[in-house]
Amino acid sequence: MIRHVERLALYAALLGLWELLFRLELWPEYLFPSPLGVLESLLTGFANKTFLVGILVSMKRILLGYGLSLVFGVAFGLMLASMKLLDEFLGAPLLGLRTLPSICWLPLGLLWFGLNERAILFVVVMGAAFSISLATADGVRNISPIYLKAASTMGARGIRKYIGVILPGALPSIVTGMKLGWSFAWRSLMAGEMLFVSLGLGHLLMMGRELNDIRQVIAVMVVIVAIGVVVDRLVLGTLEERIRERWGLENP
Repeated sequence: MIRHVERLALYAALLGLWELLFRLELWPEYLFPSPLGVLESLLTGFANKTFLVGILVSMKRILLGYGLSLVFGVAFGLMLASMKLLDEFLGAPLLGLRTLPSICWLPLGLLWFGLNERAILFVVVMGAAFSISLATADGVRNISPIYLKAASTMGARGIRKYIGVILPGALPSIVTGMKLGWSFAWRSLMAGEMLFVSLGLGHLLMMGRELNDIRQVIAVMVVIVAIGVVVDRLVLGTLEERIRERWGLENP
């Protein structure tokens, strides 16, 4: 309870500082709006359903792109951990590709798929899949050999061994990779939408810039941050905490 009060006090102080800087008129209002102005833009965007449409379009894309990233990333990570030759040839390049900014994939996606939804989907998948793959591979490698030997002794082979031992053992690392992949996927989507007329939140952000409406720009940024935090903390964060608790990985 005390932590929540402290957070609310901090947020209130930040809003107060924002309002103070606005009232000092250090910058013109069209460059630095007031908190009330941004709130008004938020309410207007939801009232005329512009923000709702943007959220639905963006969430549809991220669910599809992130879902594909998760399937591809976990499968490829299991392959990396199981095939030493594949890991030796592709391990280092994958580390390099993970550090590549997601927006760098957009020109390639536009050349391959054209200016359409598939290009944005490509950017999202490429932005998230490698992080999930590497986290999955690390999780499999960190499984205690005792568990694997015990499973083999009890007759676990092939797919049964993966489902019953390897995947559960690597699950904490996989969830960590899922969180990292989500952040990359969400940023990739926003970058793609900003460069493509797509009705999503990224497009609304660019519309605000083109209309010189700084209040809409900041209001859309607030929505983007809020969705990112909700998914990362409340959805994936809760899942990670429960798995770590189930596996006895929580700090005493």
